[in-house]
Amino acid sequence: MAALFTFLSAADAHEVKPAIADVALSQDRIELQITLNAETMVAGIDIEGLEDTNDAPGAERYDALRALPDAEFAESLKAAWPDLRKGVIVDANGEKVLLDLGSVEVQPQSDLELPRDTVVQLSAALPDNGADVRVGWLAAYGPIIVRQTGGGDDAYAGFLDGGALSEPLPRVGTSTESSFSVFVRYIGVGFDHIIPKGLDHILFVLGLFFLSLRMRPLLTQVTVFTVAHTITLALASLGYLKVNPAIVEPLIAASIVYVAVENIFTNKITWWRPIIIFAFGLLHGMGFASVLGEFGLAPGRFLAGLIGFNIGVEVGQLAVIGLAFLAVGVWFGAKPWYRARISIPASVVIALIGLYWAVERVFL
Repeated sequence: MAALFTFLSAADAHEVKPAIADVALSQDRIELQITLNAETMVAGIDIEGLEDTNDAPGAERYDALRALPDAEFAESLKAAWPDLRKGVIVDANGEKVLLDLGSVEVQPQSDLELPRDTVVQLSAALPDNGADVRVGWLAAYGPIIVRQTGGGDDAYAGFLDGGALSEPLPRVGTSTESSFSVFVRYIGVGFDHIIPKGLDHILFVLGLFFLSLRMRPLLTQVTVFTVAHTITLALASLGYLKVNPAIVEPLIAASIVYVAVENIFTNKITWWRPIIIFAFGLLHGMGFASVLGEFGLAPGRFLAGLIGFNIGVEVGQLAVIGLAFLAVGVWFGAKPWYRARISIPASVVIALIGLYWAVERVFL
């Protein structure tokens, strides 16, 4: 039971949103506009690989900064900038550039349980060596999307993590990348959203797995789920369907409870289960779309990113099923006690976690 609640506390995490940096270059200057969760930086929290600021040293400092009025926090950020700017990297062929802080606009967000965006304007003179410029920041500051402005839909837009720097950005013209490059990169982003970050989606897929190890029921469920979440992922990501996380997230948790509870009472696929899974797949697709929308893809690269992301999600789901099969199916699936000792207890645990999430997301 202790392990269960340890898992619950990890699974309850809110993902750290990537910052978005728009970079404008000229022969002698660089200007950046970055939209970020600046409280983590000011609090000194290392968010590399972190999903919830409550789990980090400095969480109390973060909460205190988050509670400050917008104008007061803006002043705190300005005071901290001389130290923080050392972690924002601008590299021109080995020559480092320190950025000056211009305006700071803290976006209003009355709900203290939600992160607050801050938009900062940064600028600096560039070395006169004419070299291309690479941009990024320390791994401790978390993921960042670097986009070069002025190049239209083909302009470079890189998702950077782990302290990585952008591709070299030219001072004249813009760096571009192919649709194939975006497609490949977003396969990784989609996979990452399932393993390790998508614990609610992992549990739903495991709920499908524990109904039966027979191939037909498993393929039927996974196919129906895939078709459904592909539909809403596309519609919501393209703006045709509005996503309200306050409604969608509790329903996703409820979907986990349903499939797990049904596993307890039957080991056969009922006629209505594919219909229910299709409906739940629509919900999960909207959840995926809210994540994809954070990545700031240019319109001309959106379709490639969308398809790549969806493929990554599918590969992640298949990996979950494959790992579950290797962990329990291969060794115990043919045992007469498999359902009583493994499938049903596992489904009970999944149902309890889903119920906890549903209550927490509605009331807390």
